[in-house]
Amino acid sequence: MKASFFLPLLTATYVAAHGYVQKVTIDGTEYTGPAVASGSTDGITREVSTQDPIKGATNSDLTCGPGALAASQVANVNPGSTVSFLWTGASGSAWPHNVGPMMTYLTNCGDSSCADFDPTDAEWFKIEEAGKTDGTWAQAALMTGATADVTIPSNLAAGNYLIRHEIIALHNAQSEGGAEFYASCTQLKVGGSGTGTPPSSDLVKLPGAYSDTDPGILIDVYTDSTNDSYTFPGPAVVDLGGGSSSASSSASASTSATSTRHHSSASAVPTSNGASSGSTGGCKLKKKKRALTITTTNNTATLTKREPRHVAKKPRHVSRIMRGLDFSSHMH
Repeated sequence: MKASFFLPLLTATYVAAHGYVQKVTIDGTEYTGPAVASGSTDGITREVSTQDPIKGATNSDLTCGPGALAASQVANVNPGSTVSFLWTGASGSAWPHNVGPMMTYLTNCGDSSCADFDPTDAEWFKIEEAGKTDGTWAQAALMTGATADVTIPSNLAAGNYLIRHEIIALHNAQSEGGAEFYASCTQLKVGGSGTGTPPSSDLVKLPGAYSDTDPGILIDVYTDSTNDSYTFPGPAVVDLGGGSSSASSSASASTSATSTRHHSSASAVPTSNGASSGSTGGCKLKKKKRALTITTTNNTATLTKREPRHVAKKPRHVSRIMRGLDFSSHMH
């Protein structure tokens, strides 16, 4: 009876352990995104139907998030502009995960506004990736309420672009299909006089660029949590000339992380939205710390706090009495 009494509380805790992009800030101007499953098209960020993670590297929701709806507005930016993504839980709580990479892609919407663009068959190029330094992932700063800050490439050609920010949470990635993907798309119109366009060799489709068995997706991140080597999925960060693409997740310091990459050559067939989308239990959370300052460039990220070497088998917030109970069959 005691177990059944506390089960709803535990379930609510784990459901809240996922999230979405609540707000985008561009050069200091804030654009609040639509609430999850609101049906709203207001703003510049595409609305998603659930805060739950996308499961499966070939899931069609990987493009812009679960059931993403085109937004009605577009934000003006320039090469060199800073775009900041605030990821939160669906209830507005802080982002709950702290292990796994963050990556940013762009796709050109063509001559029409991105408000009218269907990205199903779009070709994307990567402009940023952030891993870990000194055993701590750049993603961990989001738990403090920090934003993930991305710089538009300095030589990017003018045009209409979707910017796609992605988090891959790896706390359950030691088994195939355990990685959790979170994707969000925001509609931009880039001005300026840049001339940089990506070579065809750097263009990928999403889904299509990843496999569930890629070394950066099927991975036990806890076997050596202080090892900074990580193989990013997908293509390399593009070089558009006229200055390097760069990005930073707001929060602390600066050292280099060793990064490699894996570009899946398999021809992946997208799966249906409902078949492989959903949340998983057993999220391994850590307590919030003071806001940090992270600076990341293409393959680098810097933080000073270490990731814990060992993972608790039971949620840390459960009382001593509850620790003896078996919750594994109730996690989703």
